[in-house]
Amino acid sequence: MTTTADAPAVEPTPTSAPAPAAPPTAPVRQDPPSGTGTPWIVALLVLVTGMFMSVLDVSIVNVAIPSMQKDFGATTDEIQWVSTAYSLALGVIVPVSAWLGERLGLGRAYVVSLVGFGLGSALCGLAWDLNSMIAFRILQAVPGGIIPVVALSMVYRIVPREKIGAAMGMYGLGIVFAPAVGPTLGGYLVEYVDWRLIFFINVPIGIVGAIAAVVWLPMEKGVRGKRFDVLGFLTIAVGLFSLLLALSEGQSWGWTSYPVLILLTVGLLALALFVVVELEVDQPLLDVRVFSYWAFTNSLLLIAVLSVGLFGVLFFIPLFLQQSQGLGAFDTGLLLLPQAVVMGILMPVAGRLYDRIGPRWPAVIGLTILALGTWMLRDLSIDTSWNELRWILVFRAVGMGLAMMPIMTGGISAVPPDRVSGASAFNNVTQRTTSAMGLAALTALLSSAQAQEGSDTGAAMHMSAHTPMVQQYMSYSQVQAHAFVTAIDDLMMVTAALTAVGVLLALRLRSGPAPSPSSGPAVME
Repeated sequence: MTTTADAPAVEPTPTSAPAPAAPPTAPVRQDPPSGTGTPWIVALLVLVTGMFMSVLDVSIVNVAIPSMQKDFGATTDEIQWVSTAYSLALGVIVPVSAWLGERLGLGRAYVVSLVGFGLGSALCGLAWDLNSMIAFRILQAVPGGIIPVVALSMVYRIVPREKIGAAMGMYGLGIVFAPAVGPTLGGYLVEYVDWRLIFFINVPIGIVGAIAAVVWLPMEKGVRGKRFDVLGFLTIAVGLFSLLLALSEGQSWGWTSYPVLILLTVGLLALALFVVVELEVDQPLLDVRVFSYWAFTNSLLLIAVLSVGLFGVLFFIPLFLQQSQGLGAFDTGLLLLPQAVVMGILMPVAGRLYDRIGPRWPAVIGLTILALGTWMLRDLSIDTSWNELRWILVFRAVGMGLAMMPIMTGGISAVPPDRVSGASAFNNVTQRTTSAMGLAALTALLSSAQAQEGSDTGAAMHMSAHTPMVQQYMSYSQVQAHAFVTAIDDLMMVTAALTAVGVLLALRLRSGPAPSPSSGPAVME
């Protein structure tokens, strides 16, 4: 668990006096939830299972989109709503998750979410047309958005403070390993079994996970007097929904179109109003005062950098492999699998390093490796060997595995125990919105660079009306392929530069073991 002392923040200003506003909403446990063996590890594995399932679903479903499109007879724009609807629903439900965890009790909320996610997955597997699939995906997203917030909050309730780094290293397996292994598992199921199985596999996992949670997790009662902040919910729901919809559809609608501009304006205004509301109400939906803790705010900035670096590469490298080198979905997943294994091995190691030396140096070294590895991807070509690409991705994975959990752990540990649920919700909102924003920006850059490169290359080839039709077609295909790969290279340089900025932010993280409990969390002055 965390204490008010665990402030993995920078040391630019003297530490302010701690200001815990209220007693914790639920007892903060110094002891494991039960007395058998090493129970906090068992409880942690239960939480990792649920986290893995919810995160895996995002990446594994993307592989099945073409098969769904064929079976449902949908257009490309229509089938994308299978993913878009899920993302929008997540954006709305995540801010409510902290309140639900406190109202129901974290353990109970987690069990209900696992059962709900399994039920929603079963309905998705039974979907008979596109409309039913979209509706069931929205239902599935409700518990899917609650699981990560509640699980992260529970980690800080059940794990002893001195073990929190190692525990978060294990917890991080669900965050990073799941999206990396998703294309492999999804590709196999889609190519060799049935795409519906990608949903049905969640049903037994959800049932077993719920039973395990009842047995091994503490089932504390919720806070009965916790009122629901309706105005806060409406403002952040409208804000996140508008921003995520604009980012999801900006490429197809046009970034300067009226619908996109209106959505962006409404989203930003609603989020600004949300901050004003939360500062005024007695029982806010999310306590925005957690941003006064610099270590937490800095960690969110770094999480944004990591989210773009992780999901940008996980999205565009498979496109490169499938469109430029002709790999199938399953083979693409196999090529990406070694990086997932490396991240899975290094996450617990990074967690132990955090316990010993703090977040700064694991984050700095990890982000430096990640930036260098991403920079190495700037020279991709149609002739790039799979073995060369595999080793570059593994090198990047070393950096990601070292950096992610120390950064996240340091940020959450900086806030008082009674604000961990809200900090966890902001953490998840940051991951989802910045990954969506990053993908939208990188996709727009890809389209622009591809169009420019295609125009320049086509002009250089000087095709004329006398060129035979077949030769013209082949030349056009070559131009498009070259333009696409060159645009991917440009994206990798941009991502590498962004990651390098993250190195500078990481230098401001705390160095050394966590301070003593009496020193309190560092706040911005």
